[in-house]
Amino acid sequence: MAFSSPKVGIISQARMGSTRLPGKIMLEAKGKKLLQYHLERLHWSGYPVIIATTTLSQDDIIVEFCLQHNIPYYRGDEENVLSRFYLCAKQFKLDIIIRVTSDCPLIDGLLIKQAVEEYIAIGEENVYASNCLVRSYPRGFDFEIFSFALLKEAYTQASLPAQKEHVTPYLYQNTSGNIVIRHFVNDQDASRFRITLDTPEDYKLILELIETYYAETLYAAEIIKLLADHPELSLINAHIEQKKI
Repeated sequence: MAFSSPKVGIISQARMGSTRLPGKIMLEAKGKKLLQYHLERLHWSGYPVIIATTTLSQDDIIVEFCLQHNIPYYRGDEENVLSRFYLCAKQFKLDIIIRVTSDCPLIDGLLIKQAVEEYIAIGEENVYASNCLVRSYPRGFDFEIFSFALLKEAYTQASLPAQKEHVTPYLYQNTSGNIVIRHFVNDQDASRFRITLDTPEDYKLILELIETYYAETLYAAEIIKLLADHPELSLINAHIEQKKI
């Protein structure tokens, strides 16, 4: 089934709670909140961006930020993030969803646009696509693409707590047996680099990238080259291990 003029939207999950770096998305670089960099770079894609946050009072600050910057938002369950995504996508009538997380301030919207165009060209709503199952991009450029039909299937069929907390395991584990997995892979393996935001060391690197090297203006390939050319930068957070699902 080919997509006919699909409504595409990016949903970024955001919350203030973080075990290793609380309030991380509201930290600043050059006087601007990291959440703002995240959103500005996502808008390079040309697709609408929606923040999916929780109903917890601690996340009121995220809603206030969205209202100040005219960013659409949805508030849903803290633990059942799958339901939050499904109800958000349903409210905004999305046909194709790009899932990202707000702790990626240097994410590349043009990279996402290229991937979505390839996804639409495939023309099958049972396809789940991402650049993070086969990891060749640095953490911090992660995205997943899937149809509303697949999201609805996951929402109605997923039963395991991990499937509900992490949104997409039902899809990429091909739980139903009917899901086709597609991988977006970089030409060169840059998976050793880490530009996501989860620890003080991550924040130190992102600060250095933005304040010294203007990384907020660079595309993914340029940031990867920057890290490769300056190995001392990636050493800042090279020892950090990603939290396991």
